Amino acid sequence: MADREAGPGSTRRRHSADLGASATGSPPEFVSHSSEETIAKGREIAASLRPPVIVMLSGELGSGKTTLTKGIISGLGAAREEDVTSPTFTLVHVFHNESPAGSKSPTRLSRRYGDGAQSPHPCKVYHVDLYRVENFHDLESLGLEDALGEQAVVIIEWAERFTFRTDWPRVEIRLEHAGGDSRRIAISGLNLENQS
Repeated sequence: MADREAGPGSTRRRHSADLGASATGSPPEFVSHSSEETIAKGREIAASLRPPVIVMLSGELGSGKTTLTKGIISGLGAAREEDVTSPTFTLVHVFHNESPAGSKSPTRLSRRYGDGAQSPHPCKVYHVDLYRVENFHDLESLGLEDALGEQAVVIIEWAERFTFRTDWPRVEIRLEHAGGDSRRIAISGLNLENQS
């Protein structure tokens, strides 16, 4: 079953085999037909995130994980889309969507959403790329335990390599190539249907 989503050209399907299925069905699956639609879906996801939360992104190389993250981080008011890049070599980027008055944060800072609205949830946003992490020692060396000790949104690309145990709420997002510039995005652990 496919039906039209609010955005132009997006479709949504339900699959009963997905993780996180609710009593009314499984998590929604969206098809994005461009990087702009993927970024817009990221902004929509951001509107539903409340720290502390881990956003687990999985998918093949080039499936749109960083593009979706651009939308999430800009939607949280933590950076402009063009300032969000893949932390493949640095492994972790830290952003703030709010800074205490007079603070001189060494990390990237933007105080407003892309549409100019003030962020309702001041927090740090960690963008983590585990592509080059090969073992638990590599993972430990990133210092993510510190991030998990504060009110933050932690976005993890290559989430299948994240082996820490945490009781934080998780949003799991699977991205897949769907031909050309299209991407299939399956989301569990987050309700996007009741957004205003």
